[in-house]
Amino acid sequence: MIAALDATPLILTSGGLARYVAELSTALAREFPQDTYTLLSDQDFKLPPNSPRNLTAGPERVHDKRWWLRGVRRAMAATGAEIFHGTNFEVPYLGNTPAILTIHDLSPWKDRTWHTGADRVRRRTPWLIRLRRAQMILTVSEAMRREIVAHFQLPETLVRAIPLAASELFRPTAHLTPPARPYFLFIGTLEPRKNLNALIEAWRETRGETGADLLIAGRTRADFTPIAASPGMEYLGEVPDAELPRLLASALAFVYPTLYEGFGLPVLEAMQCGCPVITSRDPAVREVADGAAIHAATVQELAAALRGVAANPDLRRDLCEKGLARAREFSWTSTARQTRALYREVLNGAPVA
Repeated sequence: MIAALDATPLILTSGGLARYVAELSTALAREFPQDTYTLLSDQDFKLPPNSPRNLTAGPERVHDKRWWLRGVRRAMAATGAEIFHGTNFEVPYLGNTPAILTIHDLSPWKDRTWHTGADRVRRRTPWLIRLRRAQMILTVSEAMRREIVAHFQLPETLVRAIPLAASELFRPTAHLTPPARPYFLFIGTLEPRKNLNALIEAWRETRGETGADLLIAGRTRADFTPIAASPGMEYLGEVPDAELPRLLASALAFVYPTLYEGFGLPVLEAMQCGCPVITSRDPAVREVADGAAIHAATVQELAAALRGVAANPDLRRDLCEKGLARAREFSWTSTARQTRALYREVLNGAPVA
């Protein structure tokens, strides 16, 4: 099989989209050495580190304003691609090559204030579905699969859910020197729907009792309004991946009060490091955590969770053990095998959406 994947998310320096493309393409190439997997984009990107030989960057990139209309088809023809996987809301507008479209979540349609730069997605993705340019819609959780079926009024059989996984770099870290001060930790893209205002309010309310600082790590998106720092709160900016397990291992808890997710990969990454997790009641996040996290929907509930975790070592230990057990149920090997099976199903004539 020769498969082409949209590599455009790899231009991002961090975040779940880049992680998805890097981890999935690497796992596909590793698990199926008889195949060729080609990453295509009209933007400059780097191949994932330690890529297998059968994972390539395709032909030389041309910055084509009509990339999705004509450029991507020329690139696919040059590589001999039999199928195209649109990893982030888009597939070629024309052509006969079978395509799969990944829709990670419906955030562009749920609340326009969450994505001020998503007009093109809101406008074009529904047309790609109506014009039947994708033989199958792929998403990342059962909660999201149900939302997509209802929102786009699609047959159940034409939307599949294949869960993500935490990278192997996320693992428990032993023999760490305790931090000078205890801290709660947020890691993720700083954007409106991550609900950082609620976290910061809850932390400020409880800091006198817990004595804990708040560390916030992640890329800041252009539409995020920074929150004024205060004593004990620190913005770390983007932290190299290799440093994240250490940060998680030393935290009192990872706190992720997101308003809406398609999967909630940072939750699983924290669990795989053995870090207690406090997160929201979002359906996809609840599906991923499956009883291995504390769920809080309001500032008051977040504050109670922060107090409880800080005061109770037994609770932290229980959350660590449950999180580690839950994380073991996911792997990129499994994700790659299920995704490749979907490629084969489409190539063998799956119904057209």
